[in-house]
Amino acid sequence: MDLTLPFEPILFGIKWNIHLILEYLAFFIAFRYYVFSRKRSTDAISSNNRLTIIIGAIFGALLLSRLVAFLEEPLVHYQQGWMVLLNNKTIMGGLFGGLLGVELAKRIIGEKQSSGDLFTLPIVLGIIIGRIGCFLAGTKEFTYGKETSFFMGMDLGDGLSRHPIALYEVLFLIVLFVFLKRIKTRAQALESGMLFKIFMILYFSFRFFIEFLKPNTFFVLGLSSIQILCLICLLYYYQTIRQGIAYAYQRLHLL
Repeated sequence: MDLTLPFEPILFGIKWNIHLILEYLAFFIAFRYYVFSRKRSTDAISSNNRLTIIIGAIFGALLLSRLVAFLEEPLVHYQQGWMVLLNNKTIMGGLFGGLLGVELAKRIIGEKQSSGDLFTLPIVLGIIIGRIGCFLAGTKEFTYGKETSFFMGMDLGDGLSRHPIALYEVLFLIVLFVFLKRIKTRAQALESGMLFKIFMILYFSFRFFIEFLKPNTFFVLGLSSIQILCLICLLYYYQTIRQGIAYAYQRLHLL
């Protein structure tokens, strides 16, 4: 089948926004996977505290996802008006904002247990589904790359051969999902919360480098707003990264 992007199927005489459909589907499937995982595991956090944590994550994600999206091209977005500003969002701001919202909620209710591991695989699965929608949206979503002669270059809807950034991300996330699931299954002594930390460090590192392939136009110190957020996130996890490097060095030394 010849797939022309943006992919806008017509069913019952209606043109369907496949990206929006997959975005809602991503939320639904990710949440159902979270519920399924929680039932199959022993959660040290009470249901009431878990609900408060989820609410904190939602509000943090809503706020920072919009702010970071606005900062990608602030002058353009400012001219587009409030409705566009409210609809623009980025998963990177959502993830880091959700993290801050969770930490704030836990501090308010006095919860000491790590809460991220149960969310990790559902989040990765949800992003995979959402990014498929971004890919099918072509150049209607700012998840496409620069023009390229690379063999994976594709016409995403504007007649130019571009890096399919969303497709690269889907492939990376599939590998990351398998990797994290294997860690969760085999590393029984893994520190609570470490699975989520590994996900955040690897995903934000990937996004920092893949941003160089996007046609960004607004930069601060030569970096896009998402790249700056990636550096902030990696700095947030500095101790974990340092411990990981020390552990890897020790393992190599023993070999």
